[in-house]
Amino acid sequence: MSVSVICAIVWVFAATFVAFLPMRWQFPPGLCLLVAAPVIIVMLGLQHGWLPALGGVAAFVSMFRRPLVHYWRKWKGVPQ
Repeated sequence: MSVSVICAIVWVFAATFVAFLPMRWQFPPGLCLLVAAPVIIVMLGLQHGWLPALGGVAAFVSMFRRPLVHYWRKWKGVPQ
């Protein structure tokens, strides 16, 4: 098993663990997961091709859809 696959598996378990935390404790580890995900997806893409990377992007967007929409609106200056 490659390093990128092991990192992706560890990331999934960490994200699942963070989801069980109370909301006020989710921000710091969730931010670390948010930053680490693109790095792992790029590693997957480089080692295994674009199809696994596309699956990783789909999973990432699915899991972080609300924070990504929030930051997108904040960046664009759209009121919430």
